[in-house]
Amino acid sequence: MNALAVTRNRVNSVDVLRGIIMVIMALDHVRDFFHVTAMTADPLNIATTTPALFFTRWITHFCAPVFAFLAGTSIYLTGLKRSKSNLSAFLFKRGLWLVIVEIVIMTFALSFNPSYNIIFLQIIWAIGCSMIIMAVLIYLPLLAILSVGVILFFGHNLFDVVLQPAKGNSNIFLELFVTGSANFYPLDKAHTVAAFYKILPFTAIMILGYGLGSFFRPEITSAHRRKVLLLFGLLGIATFIIVRFINVYGDPVLWSPQSTPFNTFLSFISTTKYPPSLLFACMTIGPALIVLSLVEGVQSKLASFFITYGRVPFFYYIIHFFLIHTLCLVMFYATGHNNSQVVDPASPFYFRPAAFGYNLVTVYGIWLLIVLLMYPLCKWYGNYKLSHRHWWLSYL
Repeated sequence: MNALAVTRNRVNSVDVLRGIIMVIMALDHVRDFFHVTAMTADPLNIATTTPALFFTRWITHFCAPVFAFLAGTSIYLTGLKRSKSNLSAFLFKRGLWLVIVEIVIMTFALSFNPSYNIIFLQIIWAIGCSMIIMAVLIYLPLLAILSVGVILFFGHNLFDVVLQPAKGNSNIFLELFVTGSANFYPLDKAHTVAAFYKILPFTAIMILGYGLGSFFRPEITSAHRRKVLLLFGLLGIATFIIVRFINVYGDPVLWSPQSTPFNTFLSFISTTKYPPSLLFACMTIGPALIVLSLVEGVQSKLASFFITYGRVPFFYYIIHFFLIHTLCLVMFYATGHNNSQVVDPASPFYFRPAAFGYNLVTVYGIWLLIVLLMYPLCKWYGNYKLSHRHWWLSYL
């Protein structure tokens, strides 16, 4: 018997994993706005960080790739109810909408800068562009789509060693689609585009998630699906360990022996997020698939808690940024700052000077507060989506 729990065409196990990821994601964003060294130090710098700070940042690496992966799975499940042409049109329009949201809404949520001096292109941009690409790819057979995804997934790090053009349109194309940790493109003297998330590595992750969606078809038994998820998860982890140990390919930054075994371990697991390397993706998606296999069929208050967030990810993503930044604004004035300090050249966010913030314990407290404040909002919106069929809900 197929024990896959479904609520109004949603897969509960997918929503549990997505909800876990959403909660973890908020920790990184709270750290950005409230930790005392968030603007002045790299939490992954082994020479200067602490184990607590390192893992506070490291655990949030799971968020972006798993979010993109599950978006691909959702695309496959949506395709079970739509024609190819209908699904393609939906993906194109939703992808375009996400790009607009990133530029207009998310940039403001991050900066609170009404002049939009810096336009941020982050995960919503990458997922939106990947959806536009998927709008074309879904006309291909599943095996052909997966072939494209596998080639991109395992091969995009070849650009780490291939000589790239120093400037020109081809260089910009590669920077936006494949390479570069964080690229800045001046639009004029007062406005800059900051592109942090590259498109094709996330497209590859989305395609693999799309392929995984085929194991959520109604005729696939729960037992078989759990075995497949566990196998793929273990393969992902094994690929990470083996390729990382060889230390030749899969990440532009090689690991190296450190002063202590523990610090060497930190170097080993510190992989490149911008753009997401092969090893970064294996390190994060592998364990996520194991969790997905373990939560299938689980019914508990804790699972229900995460489902509340996981079934409204886009809503959660937007609102929690506004909530975090608004709280930062309140704390900015509450700690004696004034209007002359709203803009700090060392910080891209208004009301968040570089010399501002709290210790890590306080950051965790604020994180828990944000998560709990988001719960009733997500609960309300999730129930609204379940009880209404407005067309625009599929875009939110």
